Amino acid sequence: MLTQPASLAELADRLRRGDLDLHTYIDTLCDRIEQVDPQVQAFLPEPARRARLHAAADELLATFPDPDDRPFLFGVPAGVKDIFHVKEFVTYAGTAVPPEEFAGEEAVSVRRLRDAGGLVAGKTVTTEFAFFEPGPTRNPHNLAHTPGGSSSGSAAAVAAGLCPLAFGTQTIGSVIRPAAFCGVVGFKPTLHRIPSAGLVYFSRTLDQIGLFTQDVAGMALAAATLCDDWEEVSLSEDDIPVLGVADGPYLRQATPDALAAFQRQLVRLEAEGFTVWHVPTLLDIEEVNRWHRRLVFGEFAREHAQMYARYRQLYRPRTAEIIELGKQVSDAELNDLRGACIELRDRLEKQMQQAGIDLWVAPAALGPAPAGLQSTGDPNMNLPWTTVGFPALTAPAGRVNGLPVGLQLVARFSDDELLLAWAEEIAAIVGEE
Repeated sequence: MLTQPASLAELADRLRRGDLDLHTYIDTLCDRIEQVDPQVQAFLPEPARRARLHAAADELLATFPDPDDRPFLFGVPAGVKDIFHVKEFVTYAGTAVPPEEFAGEEAVSVRRLRDAGGLVAGKTVTTEFAFFEPGPTRNPHNLAHTPGGSSSGSAAAVAAGLCPLAFGTQTIGSVIRPAAFCGVVGFKPTLHRIPSAGLVYFSRTLDQIGLFTQDVAGMALAAATLCDDWEEVSLSEDDIPVLGVADGPYLRQATPDALAAFQRQLVRLEAEGFTVWHVPTLLDIEEVNRWHRRLVFGEFAREHAQMYARYRQLYRPRTAEIIELGKQVSDAELNDLRGACIELRDRLEKQMQQAGIDLWVAPAALGPAPAGLQSTGDPNMNLPWTTVGFPALTAPAGRVNGLPVGLQLVARFSDDELLLAWAEEIAAIVGEE
């Protein structure tokens, strides 16, 4: 195992107060990257990383000499998935297509990181155009296994202690799944709660920015800084959410071992006073899985129409395949599918209200990370929640066959603050597994 603890909340506090010298920390972090990343391959190579980070630290210290005036993420280095535009970096998007074809202005989310005092640790590996053709990244828990995707490098970098915070995106399951595979916290806010401007888009309707940390407290700090209009919530001892389990074909997509672990997690939560309702839900999941993919493939084909016509031979097979499939989706069908997302959201929220459910809970993936690097795993446990834009979080919840698994928590649209407030206690309970 090549993992290492790295608490964002603790680190941010020490850097902000000056208890940890920023330059000393940067040297320690770069030493760790140089030692471990040749095996994990979470970051894109950057020979001058150390010098760049020291120069950025000098500028930051000159801007905020007084610890009392320092912003919340002062000095915190974040890995940024290589479909985000970042001003010091070329965006390659995991492809052989010439990068000048999709260059753009720095992502709004990255600017927010900088405004909060954060640093860019480097670009993290993505699958090709954030789909299924994998990069070289390996799972720090077992290098023979995938870290998941498409935010492969971001999840692996946080798990390996190469950075305490990382940015990813999710169009199907590209934050929650790799976070679970790598044993870290992954959070996908409500649709567009973090503005998506500045990405190489996969699907403009459903691309959603997400974050990776090792702890829920650190995630709450990052979310409060990066999400639109964040408002802290205070919970009393009586504010215990009712948990809903989506019984039926959706849940049966998970492997028997993953379902057994999930049942153990539910037992632990019930023993701690949580109410769990089992409700037949997403009974049409096969149809939802089908039309979600038609929507995102159709939008992807349109994003790439001109580039694909010029550089078709440079697209990897699975990426080219979905473009060909997406070409078959008409504009009229795309409009209908966008409407179907809203209809499914309304249906799930109505069911939550009728059943008195505050959070859906489910396995964060079909099982632990598969062996091999040819596949990044199946995202179907995340797909419906991404479809409707609900905020979702995965918390580390023990191991199956020696590898991490996660518990996925899903709240109503725009209930991000409540989700993170409730998640801290839930994560502590299931983390004991």
